Amino acid sequence: MRRELALHFVSTLMLLILVVVFKRWFSFSYWPLVVGGILGTFLPDVDHLIYVYFTSPQELTSQRVVSLVGQKEIPRTLSLLYETRGERRNLIFHSFYFQLLFWILTFLVISSSGSVFGRGLVAAFSLHLIVDEFVDLRALGNLENWFSQAGIFLDSQKTNLYLVVNVVALLIFVVLL
Repeated sequence: MRRELALHFVSTLMLLILVVVFKRWFSFSYWPLVVGGILGTFLPDVDHLIYVYFTSPQELTSQRVVSLVGQKEIPRTLSLLYETRGERRNLIFHSFYFQLLFWILTFLVISSSGSVFGRGLVAAFSLHLIVDEFVDLRALGNLENWFSQAGIFLDSQKTNLYLVVNVVALLIFVVLL
């Protein structure tokens, strides 16, 4: 669990440093970018709680999580959620359709919002999803969980292309920030 948290934190930190250096935003007035980036790093994981409480509360793991939360065993709850993350296949945020919708939202926030906080939030949220895709690809060898709701199957070549397109899109949005 700590390794994945560190992976997300370090990748977001690198993204924020890239933005600050590229845009020359060295003034302290850009601190909302960092706050938005930190919040955007952790928001996609709310998806697991949505699954536990609303999508599939009847599953054993969901019941165990609810029980641990009721006992205020937060570290054990987070550990259980991490250990069983592969069991949750139909997550809302971790899906092709949501990611497509979120790219549109990201474009709208970055291109039309003056909020540095919002820009940091959507950039970090998008980065988190991309990192999760790479983690899933490495662990499972595919991105079936991401495409199962869409009924799409990608071979390894199309999966690699999909990931490259996502990374390029994020880099374009970073330039637009």
